[in-house]
Amino acid sequence: MRLKQDQLKNNKIDFAARRDRETIYVQVRYFLKEETIIERKFGNFEKIKDNYPKMVISMDEFNYNSKNEIQQIYLKDFLSVE
Repeated sequence: MRLKQDQLKNNKIDFAARRDRETIYVQVRYFLKEETIIERKFGNFEKIKDNYPKMVISMDEFNYNSKNEIQQIYLKDFLSVE
């Protein structure tokens, strides 16, 4: 499947990364303090109708409830290498 740049731009997805046949979509936000921000960051993913992993990365140390398999990940956890 080929990523459609227009689809990403229209839905305001911050990043899409691809390696071999693996793709992930990423939204980034400093803090998810307001409901409108949460709805926007998670809601844009819901418009993309594929099964690739989708994640919102922020400085919030607690995880918001995943919605439709969209993960919220603490930035330091995302950057840590195990």
